[in-house]
Amino acid sequence: MVPTLREGDLLLVRYGAPPRPGDLVVARFVDGTVAVKRAVEERRTRSGAAGWWLLSDNPDEGVDSRHRGPVPEVDVLAVVRLRVWPSPRVGRRLRDR
Repeated sequence: MVPTLREGDLLLVRYGAPPRPGDLVVARFVDGTVAVKRAVEERRTRSGAAGWWLLSDNPDEGVDSRHRGPVPEVDVLAVVRLRVWPSPRVGRRLRDR
């Protein structure tokens, strides 16, 4: 998620919080991988269940919904509320508005 997040950043998250477009979320992909991604929009999964289209802030790195499709809503585990450490860092805000 560079430039927004870097390896070693400590995040405060809220489990069970409903995401909004632009939020950073913690999500579990079909293969069991847990990752932090940007919630872009609500979409239906192939089964018709509610889901989210999740993208990386760095499209050249990592895997996101462009590769795996929408993530079921139940697999969006938490919403990132703030970066606890290091803080402050000049650059992009966690919430993209």
